Order: sequence, then C-alpha cells, then structure tokens
Amino acid sequence: MKHAGPAALDQLEPILEEIRRLGGLKEKKRGAFYCGSIGFLHFHEDPAGFFADLKVGDDYVRFPINSKSQTQTFLRRAASAVSALNSAKNGRR
Repeated sequence: MKHAGPAALDQLEPILEEIRRLGGLKEKKRGAFYCGSIGFLHFHEDPAGFFADLKVGDDYVRFPINSKSQTQTFLRRAASAVSALNSAKNGRR
C-alpha cells in the first residue's frame, strides 16, 4: 500500500482541513502530520480505497476513510488522540 500521492491528497483535502483545525500538529509534508519529531498521521491510497494511519499509543492504527461514516469515525478518533497528546504535552510543562 503506497502513501497517498498528490491526486489522492486532493481528494482527501476536506479531511486534511479538519485535521489542521485540531491544532497541536505540524504538517511537515502535505498529508503527513507530526507531533514534534514523531510521526502522528499519514495517508495511503490503494485499489481498495483511502486509508489513514493514526498513531494511537505506541502503534499506528489503520482507518478506512472511504465513506462518510468511516470518515466520521476516523475524525473522532483523531480528535481524541490529538487531545490526549496535547494533554500529555501540557502536563510535562
């Protein structure tokens, strides 16, 4: 499964916009989000569709994002993961 290319990212732009609104992440390359120097989220394209790899704890969890309900589930999980990250960062200060 390859990383999402420019055409795929164009189709995923509404999701990318939602992720950018969450705050606390840096988009070092379009569609590749980091928390500090640690990879947090990136996207794949495949004949089966689009997928998001989201860092949850120490592992990446792959989410299909090919329907409205799949996308909503992914965005809820992403928001929760970003919130947990931001809480952890704020607790270390």
